[in-house]
Amino acid sequence: MARNPVTWLGSPTFPKAAKEALNDTQLRQNLRKATGTIRGRRAAAVAEMTDWEMLRVAGEQIKDDVLARLDTLLVQLEESVTARGGVVHWARDAEEANRIVLDLCRAEQATEVVKVKSMATAEIGLNEALEAGGVQAIETDLAELIVQLGEDRPSHILVPAIHRNRSEIREIFQRRMGVEVSDEPADLAEAARVYLRQKFLTTKVAISGANFAVADTGSIVVLESEGNGRMCLTLPDTLITVMGIEKLVPSWQDLEVFLQLLPRSSTAERMNPYTSVWTGVTPGDGPQNFHLVLIDNGRTATLTDSVGRQALRCIRCSACLNVCPVYERTGGQSYGSVYPGPIGAILTPQLMGDLHDPLAASLPYASSLCGACFEVCPVRIDIPSVLTHLRAEVVEAKGRTAESVAMSAAAWIFREASRYEKAQKAGSLARFLAKDGKITSLPWPGSKWTSSRDVPAPPSESFRAWWRKNRCQE
Repeated sequence: MARNPVTWLGSPTFPKAAKEALNDTQLRQNLRKATGTIRGRRAAAVAEMTDWEMLRVAGEQIKDDVLARLDTLLVQLEESVTARGGVVHWARDAEEANRIVLDLCRAEQATEVVKVKSMATAEIGLNEALEAGGVQAIETDLAELIVQLGEDRPSHILVPAIHRNRSEIREIFQRRMGVEVSDEPADLAEAARVYLRQKFLTTKVAISGANFAVADTGSIVVLESEGNGRMCLTLPDTLITVMGIEKLVPSWQDLEVFLQLLPRSSTAERMNPYTSVWTGVTPGDGPQNFHLVLIDNGRTATLTDSVGRQALRCIRCSACLNVCPVYERTGGQSYGSVYPGPIGAILTPQLMGDLHDPLAASLPYASSLCGACFEVCPVRIDIPSVLTHLRAEVVEAKGRTAESVAMSAAAWIFREASRYEKAQKAGSLARFLAKDGKITSLPWPGSKWTSSRDVPAPPSESFRAWWRKNRCQE
């Protein structure tokens, strides 16, 4: 499916997509079960850590330090990678990044590549760009493979196929792999393992993302749970890593903090099952050609926003998705973006850089502002504050609308007590429209409210009038 960078082409605004998703009872059942399970396990894993809040603060401070020194740390990373035999490429946007990767694949005469799960490559639409250039990208993460074979879209940062149940996955495997398989998890995993084994052994080029890059050594770090990443990172002759420029940590000591925060926040594990680290090229061991593609794609523009820039702290753990009541009911595809859920609602509009876009303008409103996302974020991104900040920017971008005129009129009324009291008296006349204490129909624009809910009848006497009559005489 073709996409613009970050978002899917043709995606409706969030309210329209959410309305459709809410009618899918199977989707809601799948999401409720999956997010509830992950949420409970994460809470138990975090409860074991007596210094969890201290780790969160440390993660926040390290990330803010990286963002403040991003220019110098990126140069340091490039020097470190180059000194150890790697090649660093810089990409301003998705188009440039895709062109670099495709040229590298063509230089190796590759018609197939194996891929480690990567949000950055999904963000830039790399699979589609490679396909258009004659190179097939094969996803090796089980959930990503399910999405790819089902010609679907991912709906979760950590578990892209969270919207699918076992029966649906079995049907996809039988149809696309041509095998008979049950819906037991072990059987499904074995079918995927057999399908991918030959790809691992014969494909000469692999593409990965990166969870972290250590600036002072040039080391790249990938965390995963299945072992497919380890195969991709060690067997092929050429490894291409695509990474957002914000994924840096200054040193190994800083990395230690995130190796504690990320596993518990994402998979609810004390330690990640597979933590792969490589530094440039080691003769005779692993890939003999290493390329690091650093992508901006809206990140430096996001960095200029003193409020919104904290979204760049994100370590893609997905904890905010699993506690969000909106995500649990609508699913990730409703967000129309590679980045769903609360973090997507603040990251996607900023990376797009256009709040006039209907989808981008709708995402900051995809939240109840309950604050659960901030409470679980391992790097303390204040998502509710960024959401309200972006809502204000959306309103400003729209210019003068009926809503802004109404708000200006309300502000004028509220600025003076006499005007406020006159407005109260005028409003109390609406009680004559009430029946049984409720107003069920109002003319436009009030009809937009009463079309779906009633309005309580206003009292015949305002609170101010009651107070003067009953309390001022005491």
